[in-house]
Amino acid sequence: MEKTELTDIYRAYIACLNNQDWPHLGQFVHEDASHNGKRLGVSGYREMLEKDFDEIPDLHFNIQLLTADPPFIASRLAFACTPKGTFLGLPVNGEAVTFAENVFYQFREGKIVEVWSVIDKAAIEAQLQRKTS
Repeated sequence: MEKTELTDIYRAYIACLNNQDWPHLGQFVHEDASHNGKRLGVSGYREMLEKDFDEIPDLHFNIQLLTADPPFIASRLAFACTPKGTFLGLPVNGEAVTFAENVFYQFREGKIVEVWSVIDKAAIEAQLQRKTS
């Protein structure tokens, strides 16, 4: 798979997430998909995302950086949102926060099969601390 084709698939995947177009998620996520070492499959992956959108109603994935080295993609996603309650163990409770997620994806058969994700929790902690100071 060429870099351009892979990045086009990834951008369409991000659009699918932002539109919460769950019936089409299987076009982008492999049946054997895993997230941070936990096998979820398409249905578990969808449940994870639906939970995210339930807890963060204004969730929107913004691609800040994107590079491809097939079959891998590396992306830095930027978020500006207001989680309803506890997020990553932090009492956000509807406060507006910004943070980034660094994500690596492995593709197989044109679909995401492995995801390794790290969210910048320290950035959220610092924002919450400033708001309470």
